[in-house]
Amino acid sequence: MRGLHNKSFNGFEIQMGIRECNSRIQQEKSDKAFWVNMIMGFFKTWYIICLSFSLFVQASHGYHDPKSLHTFFIDHANKSVAKPQTGTLYNIPLPSNFSGMKLTLVRLRSGSLRNRGANFSSFYIPPKVITKPHVVRLALVYENLGNWSSLYYNVPNYTLVAPVVGFTVYDSPGPSVIGSQKLNYSFHGQPISIWYPRIELQGKNATPKCVQFGSNGSFKITNMTKENRCVTRGHEGHFSVVVPCPPPPLPPPKKRYWKWWVIGFVGGVIGLVLIVLVVIVVYKLVKKKRLREMESQSEKGVPLDAFWVGRSKMPSASMIRTQPALEHGYVL
Repeated sequence: MRGLHNKSFNGFEIQMGIRECNSRIQQEKSDKAFWVNMIMGFFKTWYIICLSFSLFVQASHGYHDPKSLHTFFIDHANKSVAKPQTGTLYNIPLPSNFSGMKLTLVRLRSGSLRNRGANFSSFYIPPKVITKPHVVRLALVYENLGNWSSLYYNVPNYTLVAPVVGFTVYDSPGPSVIGSQKLNYSFHGQPISIWYPRIELQGKNATPKCVQFGSNGSFKITNMTKENRCVTRGHEGHFSVVVPCPPPPLPPPKKRYWKWWVIGFVGGVIGLVLIVLVVIVVYKLVKKKRLREMESQSEKGVPLDAFWVGRSKMPSASMIRTQPALEHGYVL
């Protein structure tokens, strides 16, 4: 019976040990899963934050990106003009958040542009302009960024004094007013001229210059041939007028504190020397006063005899000793 009891007890201990081991394993697994989930959640949160920030930066950059703005203009013009007519100038209304900008387009035959040229808004395109590749109809898109110009274009060390304007030539196939193909052109006569009705110099005593912006962020500055007029023989693009920025004001002269430090140091040294001299003078005066007091005290005492030793006079005292006396009156 005892053997059976011991065996059953040992079996119970084994079962309890197995259960405890399983519970520990489950606890370790749960702890491990907790930390894994926590770390994954941390990285997921940071990923969401970084992604949101990246999207915000991209959105901000896209809002002030000339290419994105031009793409919006083309799409908006195609949606606004349903049945375009050749030779008609269209002023495209823009949304309220683009207030101050202007978008204009005209559809022409390539032969008419070659023979007569075009004169619309601020641009004058002379005759003998040949588009490449050759198309039957084309669309001229004109943009005026108005008071938004400095948000999309800028020139280092220069200030815009006129709105940025631009034009682009597209093919115009079928019912669509603006096609997907951008056209190039060549000149066989006068260049294209851009006229600016108003240049805001604001009292700046500077000579305005023409600037042409490229599609890759480049720019080219040229002299203005006529008043309020620029010319170009290059491809389409955006143009404006700039003046050099005034030189920055000179920084205020730094207060030269080191001078005061030098003056203070020299004054301190001089003051210290004066104090030392005063102490020395006072010490000598006190010493002389004490010597005089000692001499006066010595003169008031018992006078001593004097005798001469050579040429020196020296004090001397009389040779008198106290007489001896017996204390008890007897001698042993």
